[in-house]
Amino acid sequence: MTATAANTPTDAARHDWTLDEINALFALPFNDLLFRAQQVHRAHFDANAVQISTLLSIKTGACPEDCKYCPQSGHYNTQLEKEKLLEVEKVVEQAKAAKEAGASRFCMGAAWRSPRDKDLVLVEEMVRQVKALGLETCMTLGMVDSDQASRLATAGLDYYNHNLDTSPDYYGEIITTRTFGDRLDTLATVREAGMKVCSGGILGMGEDAQDRSALLQQLARLSPHPESVPINMLVKVPGTPLENVEDLDPIEFIRAIAVARIMMPQSHVRLSAGREQMSESTQSLAFLAGANSIFYGDKLLTTGNPQADLDRALFAKLGLHPERRETCEDDAIHAQRLAQQAEQHARAERVAELAVDASV
Repeated sequence: MTATAANTPTDAARHDWTLDEINALFALPFNDLLFRAQQVHRAHFDANAVQISTLLSIKTGACPEDCKYCPQSGHYNTQLEKEKLLEVEKVVEQAKAAKEAGASRFCMGAAWRSPRDKDLVLVEEMVRQVKALGLETCMTLGMVDSDQASRLATAGLDYYNHNLDTSPDYYGEIITTRTFGDRLDTLATVREAGMKVCSGGILGMGEDAQDRSALLQQLARLSPHPESVPINMLVKVPGTPLENVEDLDPIEFIRAIAVARIMMPQSHVRLSAGREQMSESTQSLAFLAGANSIFYGDKLLTTGNPQADLDRALFAKLGLHPERRETCEDDAIHAQRLAQQAEQHARAERVAELAVDASV
């Protein structure tokens, strides 16, 4: 890729990025990279609006996967207590609180390799009741097959989260109990069921710069691009194999945010796990680089997250505001209209039946 091409803004959603092109973006002077990311961001979003999500662990611990970053893996001793699947009522209570705190999307995560049928029944009810509150719904439940994905979509699930985590080449260094191909298959299944995709990765797991480029390349190859792209900074949890890995330079993390914004111009790029360890300056640079989504609240599944009050204070300093989700209202109006149409249709059929009876 030429220097001229690397500095030319583009609004087009591409799926054919080469590693040379991506590396050229990462190699741009920092100011030039952020300037280009800002141009792309402003072409598609309100530059001062941030989508707010809240994440709740609905089933914690004892996961059979061996993801080296995860405190919920049953393979490591992280002092995390195993918890059963939460009751639907408790999930709905948390969702109501999240909405009152300003969240527009409610995400629910379960530490499973894949959900069991008896659990999926309860999960479907969670989706229906949270959706009824006017919130977008998101689930991360591990691998799902086409029948499970179809059931979740029918229940009203808006997003399914399934991260690629890292590059195809580095993946085996982090996880051995499922393949990179398994993850791609799950994402394809979710998309075919009609749900939106939330998929990103984790940086700072000992990968090199080429791995970060390759991760973003894989995400951008998904067609369409994931509607939500979480970029996580590793949270080093004692007891996991990555607890002593070397810290990633925050500037390299910001570069990845900016490159993700340029490569996936219409996606929400989420500043996700690791925010608790980030300074206000680092978070501010992330927003400048094109991040326009965060998790709001005290905890991400099992790891800490900046408290809502701190987030509100930072938003005030930066002049940011929560993204208004008109589709929440639109969904409710649409459902109401469908119900009215069904009632009118039933009424018309009854009138027709009475007319027939009267003519006999």
